[in-house]
Amino acid sequence: MIAPIIEELANDYEGKVVVAKMNVDDNPKTSMQFGIRSIPTLLIFKNGKVVDQIIGAVPRGVIESKLKSQLTASVA
Repeated sequence: MIAPIIEELANDYEGKVVVAKMNVDDNPKTSMQFGIRSIPTLLIFKNGKVVDQIIGAVPRGVIESKLKSQLTASVA
């Protein structure tokens, strides 16, 4: 449902963010490690750590806003 939005954002932010997709059925250990219980779940990583997440199908603006906030946030 949100795949087209994610693909658009991946193209729009190419070189600024890395977008990856994971099938939770094929990777149950990883989904358990990050507490993924609902699909879709988007995890936003910064410096190797989860800094934000989005659960459920949301409009493009919500996802883009969270990406922008992490891109402009200072590195801790």
